[in-house]
Amino acid sequence: MFYRLLACTALLLAAASAAAERSPREVGEAEAKALHARVLTLDTHVDIGRGYATENLDPGRFTRAQVDLPKMRAGGLDAMFLIVFTGQGARDAEGYAKAAASAEDSYRAISRAIDAYPDQIALARSADEVEAIHASGRKVALIGMENAYPLGESVAAVALWAQRGVRYVGLTHMGHNQFGGSSNPNPALGDSEDDAGLTELGRALVQALNDNAILVDVSHVGKRSMLEATRLSRAPVIASHSGASGRYENLRNLDDEQLQAIRDNGGVAQMVAFRSYVAALAPEVAAGIAELRATHIGQGWDAATDADVAAYNAGVLALRAKYSDVGLGAFVDHIDYAVELIGVEHVGIASDFDGGGGVVGWDNAAETMNVTRELMQRGYSEDQIRKLWGGNILRVLRAAQAAAAR
Repeated sequence: MFYRLLACTALLLAAASAAAERSPREVGEAEAKALHARVLTLDTHVDIGRGYATENLDPGRFTRAQVDLPKMRAGGLDAMFLIVFTGQGARDAEGYAKAAASAEDSYRAISRAIDAYPDQIALARSADEVEAIHASGRKVALIGMENAYPLGESVAAVALWAQRGVRYVGLTHMGHNQFGGSSNPNPALGDSEDDAGLTELGRALVQALNDNAILVDVSHVGKRSMLEATRLSRAPVIASHSGASGRYENLRNLDDEQLQAIRDNGGVAQMVAFRSYVAALAPEVAAGIAELRATHIGQGWDAATDADVAAYNAGVLALRAKYSDVGLGAFVDHIDYAVELIGVEHVGIASDFDGGGGVVGWDNAAETMNVTRELMQRGYSEDQIRKLWGGNILRVLRAAQAAAAR
């Protein structure tokens, strides 16, 4: 215990020292572009839209999506985790079957996108492959699973998803599931307000993920379940897309105890550029979005028609244009907060693009360089920016591989 306290004290002193060394300054566009080009930039959470990798949404062209290959090239975004997402449903045989089918559809869409442009993008299954693909001049795709719900009532399918390239799994989403508690219980599904912690199956899932070199993702996970998973994991964990509640209080954000637990585990907390997790929305925007959601997305995204989704998106854009919006500075404030609390080695960057993410100044992949420029203007060094943009994630991917071999 004494040595652990010494180690924690050293980490806190190092974080404070790093913050003190930063000197804000003006940075020109040319200087920012040059540094940005030298750094491997990896966004740990990019969702895929309806009709992905079809004529309706071809990622090889400029599209309505926040991320496609042309936007990645324009903004200097090198790598991304594409997400196999499943919304939380009933915890019964029918619900698990629907979730598994949805996950299969997402995986096939991601595979189509990569296979269609082999000269522009490739799938990475390890940190070494990320670096090799990047060195070849291509963009890098990795795969994450948001919500373990599609796995059903066993962890047998973890090995299959590992073989397919999944490198992190979020234990829960919006609603408790068979593995543990969510940060956002869903009363419509009969959820208790309390997070009861990991279930027996949830503890088995953490072990299975460790055994298969898949990172345990604690974003969207209730605090008790999150802390338990972090203690249990023999590999570093990540929060693939979360904010700091010490900067802005939100059920989805991580409090100081959670951030410190990630640090002590050797993991990484990826700060997310999602407006409503970063700062308070203008009251008119918040009310308008709630009304649009009730009108067009009342039965959930899976049940919404293309026309409903288009109307919702158009309405949100109109609200943001009319009223004050959340900007890049407020997002980077979360990075500052986390760095000062737990150290730059344990903090990273995520957008949650095409899943609700984005702020003014970084609202699509073409604007990615703006994040680097803002970090430079706040006095972050090139080495620190390299860690934030992907170095820390590559480190924990390698640690997960090493843990799987033990």
